[in-house]
Amino acid sequence: MHNAIHPALLHLVAPVRSFSSDNSAGAHPVVMQGMLDANVKHALGYGSDRWTEQAELAFKELFGPHSESFLVWGGTGANVMALATLLQAGECVVCSEQAHIAVAETGAPERALGAKLLLLPTCDGKIRPEQVAALRSMMGSQHNAQPGVLSLTQSTELGTLYSAAEISALCQEARKLDMRVHLDGARIANATAALGGTVAALRSFTLDAGVDVVSFGGTKAGLAFGEAVIYLTPQHARRAKYVRKQVNQLPSKMRFVGAQFSALLEDGLWLQLATHANAMAQRLYEATCDIDGLVYPNRPETNGLFPILPAASIAPLAAWCHFWEWDARLHQARWMTSWDTTEEDIDRFAAGVRAVLQHGHIQS
Repeated sequence: MHNAIHPALLHLVAPVRSFSSDNSAGAHPVVMQGMLDANVKHALGYGSDRWTEQAELAFKELFGPHSESFLVWGGTGANVMALATLLQAGECVVCSEQAHIAVAETGAPERALGAKLLLLPTCDGKIRPEQVAALRSMMGSQHNAQPGVLSLTQSTELGTLYSAAEISALCQEARKLDMRVHLDGARIANATAALGGTVAALRSFTLDAGVDVVSFGGTKAGLAFGEAVIYLTPQHARRAKYVRKQVNQLPSKMRFVGAQFSALLEDGLWLQLATHANAMAQRLYEATCDIDGLVYPNRPETNGLFPILPAASIAPLAAWCHFWEWDARLHQARWMTSWDTTEEDIDRFAAGVRAVLQHGHIQS
């Protein structure tokens, strides 16, 4: 009966939306309308259409006229494509031990690239400049895979944020070792919203900081499917169109990805949605941070919360309103808010958490 709903929850209505992931949210209506508008007559495939062209122009407005964008199917593929165009023979990818490419992509980078991932320990998902500088000891040895690409995640898998200055410092250390820099931006919209909510804020931790290639997340930001790989250093895009096809990331009816991005990026909708998701995370934090037995390692910086809960409370709460247990050793959960999370969802969920934890120990 460990998964049974706790008696304290029986009189409470569960939230309409879960807190499992921002991947669980549907596509925004404006994005869906964009796809419907593109679903007319015939259009040439593989990106030779006006919707893809519009999306590419929108990305140039975000990242500057010298950037080049390539639309792809999904996040893992976007990361593989980006890394494939940056890596050289005999090199490895350096990333956090919590990085998505390391723990949640089924070894796709290693298999597709034939390259080692060198994992750096972090307490909060963020790599420090001194860790990059220490890689110098590996350089030049024919017995070591040479550090070739530094892959950062913004925001991190633990919901933390790099400041623009922190990413700039990391890029500077990487340049000293002739390394290229990739940024996994699955939640780049949430990061941008948290760091100022402007195009200038976006550029401050990407283009201006020295990042070479960005995986730009669309699915978590309000798309039905689709991501983009943005090259900020044009020389790395020379073979990108070939690599995209080779790693199975070239949509034939690309207009439907282009139409979604065009709708999402128009009039700052992507930032509006991310700002809302972040605000809902803050509301949930404020509504639960005073509950006895619940501990937050840190205040949420974007749209993810990682509370540590009494072990026996996790399964009944998740059965009532679904979320994932993040680290079973710590009894740590992950609560994610999305563009469509409502204040009512937050208030109902917070009431359920409070009811269960105030009830006391749950018999297994």
